[in-house]
Amino acid sequence: MKERITVTIDKGLLKWLDKRIEEKIFANRSHGLEFLIKRSMEGKK
Repeated sequence: MKERITVTIDKGLLKWLDKRIEEKIFANRSHGLEFLIKRSMEGKK
C-alpha cells in the first residue's frame, strides 16, 4: 500500500526528474522518486 506525501525539492533536481519523465525513463514524478530512493537503499545494505 502506498501513502501520499508532499515534498519540497530543488528546482534543478525537479528539472532533471521531469526530463527523465519526458525521455520515458520514469512514468511520473512519484515513480522516479520511489525508484531512486529504493536504489539508494539497496546501495546502503
